[in-house]
Parts: sequence; structure tokens; C-alpha cells
Amino acid sequence: MDIDAAGGAATAGLVAGAVERPAGHAGDLHGNCTDCGEPVAGNFCANCGQPTHVHRTLLHLVEEVLHGVMHFDARIWRTLPLLAINPGRLTREWVEGRRTRYVSPLAMFLFTVFLTFFLFSFSGGLEPKVTTTLPDRIAASRTAVAEAEKALQEAEADAQTGEPGSAGVAVGMRAALDAARDRLASLEAAQAEGGKRADGLEPGSWQADIHDAVVDGRLKTNLGNEHLNEKVRKKLLNPDLALYKLQQTTYKFAFLLVPLSIPFVALLFLWRRGWTLYDHGVFVLYSLTAMSILFALVSVLGALWSPLAIFGSLAVIIGVPVHMFAQLRGAYGLSIFSAGWRTLALLIFCTWVISLFFLSIVLLGLTG
Repeated sequence: MDIDAAGGAATAGLVAGAVERPAGHAGDLHGNCTDCGEPVAGNFCANCGQPTHVHRTLLHLVEEVLHGVMHFDARIWRTLPLLAINPGRLTREWVEGRRTRYVSPLAMFLFTVFLTFFLFSFSGGLEPKVTTTLPDRIAASRTAVAEAEKALQEAEADAQTGEPGSAGVAVGMRAALDAARDRLASLEAAQAEGGKRADGLEPGSWQADIHDAVVDGRLKTNLGNEHLNEKVRKKLLNPDLALYKLQQTTYKFAFLLVPLSIPFVALLFLWRRGWTLYDHGVFVLYSLTAMSILFALVSVLGALWSPLAIFGSLAVIIGVPVHMFAQLRGAYGLSIFSAGWRTLALLIFCTWVISLFFLSIVLLGLTG
């Protein structure tokens, strides 16, 4: 999974480089362009734009790889500081046509989103943790059996008195008790076998929890189509595979965040003329890029030293609305009040967009 994530990050960087305008340094001049043959009188061909000096050194090949994967040129160092401390100016500069000095919003978005998942995969930020030991799970399961037995006794007592609906409740309670007993039996069998399970899952792991929930019927799916429901259940029986599919789908379809977000940003400026969907798209791309970088940094710092995770969480809670406010005010020339209420509205919209996005990811990842 880490290798795939690395490949995804590298591929994203190359794709982002492909949509960038060439910005290599030209060397000594030739009389004619080596590409189209037109006469040249400067560092670049006026006809096709190719540099008039074509490098053929290993060092230049390394430079091209760094540029293709990481956009390793001067523009990144002009873009990143503005993205961090003055995102509104960066957005406005690009919208108004002052673009050659900055990395394009699409290139930044493609590279940073995939780099975020690349870092998450190595830092464990996308990996659920083991939360309970096998003895704790057995104790909890015994408690659940005892509670189910008590509930069944109460339901059967109600049924004997003829209370309406009590017979159906008793049937449901009996099924729940059977499931709880089966779960307890499987855990006790794993303990008797030295902490091993017949299905190979680690007792007490999140994988075992999900697998058991599917088998017991405690985790149900209802997508309106039984065929899709069955596909999801089969994938969830192998939680590691399901998680892998979800991660793969998430960073392959991360671009869906852009079309999902643009209408909500446009809604904030519905009665203001002069702004196009393209302008809102630039705002969204740079904003998503900044959020991706922030989450990547928090993930890495938290993995390096756990106490930093607390400060990272605070940075996210404070940094996200502050960055949105600064970008809205600077990009659209808003007053403090106008930027403030739009920031609150945008935060609400973000929860809707994220919900729609992850719903799409679950459907694509688990039913595909």
C-alpha cells in the first residue's frame, strides 16, 4: 500500500508538471530553433516556446525529474509563502492574470493532495488503531450476553401477559442473544488457541471488530440494492482490503472535491457581479491545497512525536477558519463583516462537501 501511495504521489507530480507552462532556464543561443527550425534571437523560440539551448547532461536530467515531480523551481518558493500567509493575494494575482511567477492552482492541488496521502500512508494517519485487548473483548462480550439474557427474559415475560407486540420483541431478543453467544464463543476459542483466530485476524484489532460485526449482523448495509449490499459485505469481511480500496479511491478521486465545492462558493457571491466560476475554482483549488499541506504537516508531526498531535489538532481547529477568512477577504476584497459571515457559511458548506465526498468514496470503493 505504501508503494502504491508513493507511485500515486509521483504520478500526481508528473501530471501536475505536465499542465505547467515550461519554465526552464535557457543557455547559449543557437541560430535556429532545434524543434521547429525557426530563426531565434532570444532565450526562447518565438514560434514554439522551446528554450534555444537544449541541455544534454545528467545533472539537467535530475533537475527535470525534480521539477516534474516536485516543481523544483523558483515559482514554488514564491507560491508557498503567499499560500500560507496571504492566500487572498495569491488567488487575486492568478485570477487577474499575473501567473508566470506562481505555480498554477491545479498543479499545486494535484501534487499536494496526493503527497498528503503518501505521507499519511507512512505515518499511519489512515490506519485505525487496535483499541482493546482480547481479555477486554471477552469481558465486554460476557456483559453483552448477560444483558441480552436479561432483555430476553423481560420480553418473554411480557409475551406471557399478552402485551401487544411483545412476541415479536422476544424473537428479536432471542436472535440478539444467539449472536452475542456466538461472538463470545469465538473469542473464547481464540483465547484457548493462544490468542489466535481461525480466520487469521488479530484478536482485539479493528479488523476483527469489523469482520465480527458483519458476521453477527450488527453491521448492516442498505444501499437500496441487494447486489450492492452483498458486494459491500464481502469487502468488509476483509477489512484490510476494504481500507486499501477506500484509500486508493480517495486519492484517485480527490479531484471530486473541486466540482463539489465550487457551487457552494459561488452561492456565497450569487448577488455580486464580476466573479466567474473560474475565479471560484481558483479559490477552491488554492484553499484545498493549503488544507492538504496543513493536514500533511499535522500527520507527520504527530507521527514523529505524539504530544505534537495535540498542537496539530489545535492548529487545524484554528488554522482552517483563519485561512479561509484571510483568503476570502483578500481574494474578493471583502470587509471584515462580509468575510466573517462567509467564513462561517463556508465552514458549514465544507461539512456538506466532505460528507458528499466520502459518501461517493464509499460507494465507489466498496461497490466497485
